[in-house]
Amino acid sequence: MSIKSSQTLVSEALKEVKTITPNEAINLSNDNQCNLIDIRDALELQNEGRVENSFHVSRGLLEFSLHPDSLYVQRENLDLNKELVLFCAAGGRSALAAKTLKEMGFKKVSHIGGGFAAMKKSGFKII
Repeated sequence: MSIKSSQTLVSEALKEVKTITPNEAINLSNDNQCNLIDIRDALELQNEGRVENSFHVSRGLLEFSLHPDSLYVQRENLDLNKELVLFCAAGGRSALAAKTLKEMGFKKVSHIGGGFAAMKKSGFKII
């Protein structure tokens, strides 16, 4: 039996998904061209703060919450025609999540290299 490590899964995902820099994400956000999706868990948000104007969908609920028919999309008035820019703490979970969204059929999906840690250093407003 051969079990892939999480590092292997992330490495494979990075070959398939678009990685953008925090600065590219700020520009997309400022131009209203994307939805910033924070996939960290609630405890991380509570302890570290959250990015202003971002949506929170924990990684465990991502596939359910971002489906076009979901109550979350309707309640948050999420425009799924915009690029979905995912981020987590450092970039591993968001790479895996972006790959999953591509598998679901989303075309405009990317993730932020370096995640929340890099975003804090790049001018994102943390609330």
